[in-house]
Amino acid sequence: QVQLVESGGGWVQPGGSLRLSCLASGRTENSYTMGWFRQAPEKEREFVASIVWKTGSTYYRNSVKDRFTLSRDNAKSTMYLQMNELKPDDAAVYYCAATGRIAGSDYIYWGQGAQVTVSS
Repeated sequence: QVQLVESGGGWVQPGGSLRLSCLASGRTENSYTMGWFRQAPEKEREFVASIVWKTGSTYYRNSVKDRFTLSRDNAKSTMYLQMNELKPDDAAVYYCAATGRIAGSDYIYWGQGAQVTVSS
């Protein structure tokens, strides 16, 4: 089992920045990839970014590629999502997630979510 806890959400004006953190505990070696998803009201949950834990390879959805940066601190078992130049369309509940231990596994572990509000 892997437990995930997000932190760092909040309110920011358009153009501002926030950093989300995801602390992983438990059998973290059982997760091949960790990622961030988001869900806005009345919209489907969507992929934001992911990182292969061992290699550090990252992947982003196109709309955030030049504004968001995903990183990890292995020693702290923590993943970060630095979000810059935030737009109202980025407002959502952001979820940290982790896959099973094999490449290509589904995301099976989820955090409770962190609210990100972008408005003036």
